[in-house]
Amino acid sequence: MKLMDIQKLINARLNDYSLTITEDVAKKIFALFHIPVVEEKQETDVNQILEACRETGFPVVLKGISTSILHKTEKGLVRVGLNDEKKVLEAVKEMKISAENTIESFLIQPVVSGTREFVAGMFRDPQFGPVILFGLGGIYTEALKDIVFKIIPLSDADMEDMFEQISSKKLLNEFRGEKAVQKEEIKNILKGLSDIAQAFPDIKEIDINPVIIQQDGSPVAVDGLIVLKKAKKEKQKTYDIDLNVLGSCFYPKSIAFIGASATPGKWGHMLLTNTLSRDYKGRVYLVNPKGKTITGRKVYKSVSQIEQDFELAVVTIPADKVIDLIPDLKKKHVKGILLISSGFREIGNEGKKLEEDLVKAAYEAGILILGPNTMGICNPHIDFYCSAVHAYPLPGSTALVCQSGNMGTQLLAFAEQQDIGIRAFSGSGNEAMVTIEDYMESFEIDDLTRTVVLYIESIKNGSRFFKSAARVSLKKPIVVLKGGRTSKGEKAAASHTGAMASDTRVFNAACRQSGIIQVDQPMELLDLSAVFSSLPLPEGKRVAIMTLGGGWGVITTDLCAEHGLEVPQLSQGIIERLNQILPPFWSHGNPVDIVGENDPQIPKTCMEELLKWDGCDAVIHLGIHGRRVIVNKMFESVLRTDPEIDRAHAQLFKDVILQFEEDYTKYVVKLTQEYGKPILGVSLLTDEVSRTLYRLDGYEYKSVFFPSPERAVKALWGMCQYSDWLKSHL
Repeated sequence: MKLMDIQKLINARLNDYSLTITEDVAKKIFALFHIPVVEEKQETDVNQILEACRETGFPVVLKGISTSILHKTEKGLVRVGLNDEKKVLEAVKEMKISAENTIESFLIQPVVSGTREFVAGMFRDPQFGPVILFGLGGIYTEALKDIVFKIIPLSDADMEDMFEQISSKKLLNEFRGEKAVQKEEIKNILKGLSDIAQAFPDIKEIDINPVIIQQDGSPVAVDGLIVLKKAKKEKQKTYDIDLNVLGSCFYPKSIAFIGASATPGKWGHMLLTNTLSRDYKGRVYLVNPKGKTITGRKVYKSVSQIEQDFELAVVTIPADKVIDLIPDLKKKHVKGILLISSGFREIGNEGKKLEEDLVKAAYEAGILILGPNTMGICNPHIDFYCSAVHAYPLPGSTALVCQSGNMGTQLLAFAEQQDIGIRAFSGSGNEAMVTIEDYMESFEIDDLTRTVVLYIESIKNGSRFFKSAARVSLKKPIVVLKGGRTSKGEKAAASHTGAMASDTRVFNAACRQSGIIQVDQPMELLDLSAVFSSLPLPEGKRVAIMTLGGGWGVITTDLCAEHGLEVPQLSQGIIERLNQILPPFWSHGNPVDIVGENDPQIPKTCMEELLKWDGCDAVIHLGIHGRRVIVNKMFESVLRTDPEIDRAHAQLFKDVILQFEEDYTKYVVKLTQEYGKPILGVSLLTDEVSRTLYRLDGYEYKSVFFPSPERAVKALWGMCQYSDWLKSHL
């Protein structure tokens, strides 16, 4: 069989509406792509079957082949270990009865010796295209579902990661007297599947189960099935976005609010007043058919009445009226429309048609549409806050895009509260024209962006998303929270955005493979953005823990172990150096318990010793920062109850604690800069003035403090995961 023969076979089967290629032919195709298959004979006549069994040598495996039966085992068409001719004859008779005389031929195979079985396969995901799977095979595939996915094409690092991900990975090593699996041969199987998928788009699924590992560690495919489906051409219209124009929408020199309102609470009033309340320096025009004035400014009755050109149109008028704006906006050389209005794809087919017509008209006019159904955008670097949320985070390096207005509101407010700097924000809405991939690629070429943070419910082009993310991740980390991870959440996500939500398992695989760091909770998005924008990446996973109290050290050690981080034993050298700093009863191990000593130099000195230690890649310190909260409350109680306390001395003591914390945060910044290792803090207690980040002028890095050990460990885990991915892909 040659490649051209395979395509002819596929075409013939599709023309006959026969959508399967049975095991006997499938294995011939596998062999062409260097997939090891079991030797076998194929016969129809009983006498020839018996002769084939004698030549193979008893015991044998007998299989009945029928194009109408996909799963042979369930129909009793697979018999393993038949020891003599009598049992073969009985099996042939029983199979014919079970298959209702649809059996076309029989396969005779030797019994392959091996106790380990794996599965390998391919299926086409509607979003991401061909996906390769690998995992525990045989009868356990469906029961245990210990399988992993990768998007094609596969790199060597991808396949190694597949081996690492499966729970039964120990079976890949020496097992019960059998040699370790020949992983290069498994890789050949996975590469072969990838090559088949790329060569023949009409192959929808491939199932090789089981792949038996023989005693010498070599794999062999003893069963296989190919399912066909005529490949469909991509119907969805995509638009080429000028990334420079998209970037300029975050730097508008002039804005027109079309649908400006004098009524507080309406979008046309919220966006306008929020923008004007800051120090935005661009020109602002207001448009409303009623004219007059709003916020003391002149209101134009139409776009055409505005004397000058403008760059960005902020539109809040009803959905069915928006398309009528396009000719006038084109005349004004508008670059982009920030389309707040809802009533498009998310409401059903009528809205979908309205959206498609609008996008086509805007594209032909050379105008970008951000949205529709978006909550707005912001760029703190020019004090431009054109969104529904009245939150004003500092200028920073984290680019934030959300497919949910409420999620964007929460994250921007938290960023402002915790002093986490934002490069730019966009609520992407329905993404009728500008998609999540466009945002990623725009921030990829933006020098001010160090971290890309995304809240995603659905994607429109999985293949492009995967390729873009893999490229962007080589330059800067991407952190993603996926909404719709459950079946009900997936349905809600689809109804919210009017787009198909991707299969969660495949989406997760695409993220891992492309270097995206996924999180489970909204706050983790900004936790990771804080560490990525403020700390150096760790070289490895070894963590030194310094704590003011033993309990937190135990908890943090457990958390590290659960997230695959190592807490190594201290070397004798560092123990001896810490002996000179700490009292004799310190823990003498990692975690390092500095036992509540009041000398302010002890935590500084101990931390520096840990950073000098070549046995650790990062330091987590707990309980040293945040003691001022206890002190403040303690003195409030004392001053209320003890009239003999000198208030001046009490205030002096409080000031000393405050000064220590300020000095300590600055010292941590300096140590981070000097040793190039990430330092993550956990505050003893927090209050309304506590922050995540503490800056020091003239330094690239910052002090980072979290309110709990689990948030610190998860943030460090994300950094380690990204660092590992970079090492395997650079």
